[in-house]
Amino acid sequence: MSRQAASLTDFRPPSLRLLQSVLAFQRWYFAPTLSGEEHVNPARPALFVGNHAMYGIVDSPLFVSELYRRTGVFPRSLGDHFHFVTPGWGRLLEHFGAVPGTPENCRALMDQGQHILVFPGGAREVAKRRDEINRLVWKKRTGFARMAIAHGYDIIPFASVGCDESWRILYDGHDFRASRLGRWLLSRDAVAKKLRDGDLFMPLAKGIGPTLMPRPEPFHFRIGAPISTSALQGQEQDPAVQWQVREQVADSINGMIAALEQARAAERPSLSRWRRWLLRDQ
Repeated sequence: MSRQAASLTDFRPPSLRLLQSVLAFQRWYFAPTLSGEEHVNPARPALFVGNHAMYGIVDSPLFVSELYRRTGVFPRSLGDHFHFVTPGWGRLLEHFGAVPGTPENCRALMDQGQHILVFPGGAREVAKRRDEINRLVWKKRTGFARMAIAHGYDIIPFASVGCDESWRILYDGHDFRASRLGRWLLSRDAVAKKLRDGDLFMPLAKGIGPTLMPRPEPFHFRIGAPISTSALQGQEQDPAVQWQVREQVADSINGMIAALEQARAAERPSLSRWRRWLLRDQ
């Protein structure tokens, strides 16, 4: 059996105690909160779909940890392929249940009746621009909707805010594409293909002071009501049906993002003194 096949069939979730130990510092530093867990039925497998944060390495583990702690559900994450070709990093992700985000892997997990986590924006959504903070960047992707419809899976939308504000973008993909160097590099087919015409240019940002250490922004996650696809089974190849489901999910996530942004603004005065000091304008 290949390593990938084994990761699909032989995975056992880590203990909650282990997961919280691994993430102890992050949980203290970012003080994550989760609401809407009443929408999760552990006995009914679902596809969790949300917005991905800048750099994509902090929000997902904390969401999974809070979801696991509050509901007992540990979803299998579908990740971009580049994670799994990175020595050491790919193995670590597999240890915590992640698999490459291919239709074949998604189908296999759904056939097993497992809870699944996916960020449709993928690598493009973590390569934020200044005007994309707390925004969905899904382009025309509908694959998650097609897979959910084919298997009659509920889609559970969720939203997060806080992570994108932990860094301040200094130079982003728009700047790169507009620069003389960027125009020259992207005129070379090999470079343009590698960076997907500049889409995957990761922003240069700062956190605390001039460093990359993220600012301790409180993270807020919210889970929305499930969106059933069972009545649409058999129509998964219809682009109009796929788009309808995709937009329904996106509308739910955008509504939750707006509500969470309002809640964050209201909580600002009550933050601890050290956190307010580290979050001051820099």
